[in-house]
Amino acid sequence: MIDIIDLKAEIAKLTMLHGRTPQTPDNARDGAFAKLAPYRDGAIFTAKFAGRSPWERHPNGDEIVQIVDGATVLHVMTADGPQSFALNAGMVAVVPQGTWHRFETPPDGVSLMTATPQPTQHLSVDVEDPRTLE
Repeated sequence: MIDIIDLKAEIAKLTMLHGRTPQTPDNARDGAFAKLAPYRDGAIFTAKFAGRSPWERHPNGDEIVQIVDGATVLHVMTADGPQSFALNAGMVAVVPQGTWHRFETPPDGVSLMTATPQPTQHLSVDVEDPRTLE
């Protein structure tokens, strides 16, 4: 069976999570994040938020991130140190398997869709380099 998803309609259902931080509790994400469909060993997700996400990584595969509306800076931690990429609506990023990454948005926020492998490892502390905790 083919699943057809109206991405604009699904994102319109979300509420903006303002002031996201690495310490934002999971229940505060209700209404701002949605699982649209299962996909391989993970799922297709949408989110609408402003602020700074926690560092995260996906040990089982690459994550695909599509910016649907707004803008964000994608911070990734590479073997050579941190790198940052400005992403705007219409852009897609592929975050390599196992790479620590996080998003930082302007106050008006970002709406995005991801194809995210599971499990996801999230940090709940705000550190400049997540590798210092390993």
